[in-house]
Amino acid sequence: MALVLILQLLTLFPPASYHPKPWLGAQPATVVTPGVNVTLRCRAPQPAWRFGLFKPGEMAPLLFRNVSSELAEFFLEVVTPAQGGSYRCFYQRPDWGPGVWSQPSDALELLVTEELPRPSLVALPGPVVAPGANVSLRCAGRLRNMSFVLYREGVAAPLQYRDSAQPWADFPLLGARAPGTYSCYYHTPSAPYVLSQRSEVLVISREGEGPEARPASSAPGMQAPGPPPSDPGAQAPSLSSFRLRDPGV
Repeated sequence: MALVLILQLLTLFPPASYHPKPWLGAQPATVVTPGVNVTLRCRAPQPAWRFGLFKPGEMAPLLFRNVSSELAEFFLEVVTPAQGGSYRCFYQRPDWGPGVWSQPSDALELLVTEELPRPSLVALPGPVVAPGANVSLRCAGRLRNMSFVLYREGVAAPLQYRDSAQPWADFPLLGARAPGTYSCYYHTPSAPYVLSQRSEVLVISREGEGPEARPASSAPGMQAPGPPPSDPGAQAPSLSSFRLRDPGV
């Protein structure tokens, strides 16, 4: 009796080695502004005939796609912040039997926002530079795979750029030239750009001088960041309603 029960469970919920999980990605990005059209792509490691998209915690899948291929696309039109969150997908083959699905994909986190959270800016090893020593400024946000920009008070153009797979980026400075007032921000690496607020300013001083901190908005010569230099005219689209479009309609 126990053996029969085990076989039934394996039929409905097969091990990952039998029906491996698919991959789920987003175009144009996993972080977008409201009003952008987003395509979620579920790719199976083998040909499938049906795909499902769902959000963990909801009772039923959001969408199904009947396609005879290894790829299914789910279209989210004019997204709103309410449609952000975690998504997963799975697939089915006709030779698996009724009700048998693959393991779900890894979760994809979709963030729909007008502005990213403000980063922090700290000095490593500290904001007071000893003679002959160098310092590194770390701009830290909350998201991975972002582009980071460092500014120095009194200099109109960005001082340094960094693309980082981590939720932070380090900007090395030579000790002799390090003293000054700095701030940073980060943004999505490609259009449509989503920008963060500017960090609070950080004052780097020579040994014997005391650093002071003040909000970035009060620092002379420092303005809120605009669109990334690679796309000076980039603007966030306006907030709109959310629709799901079936490509067969």
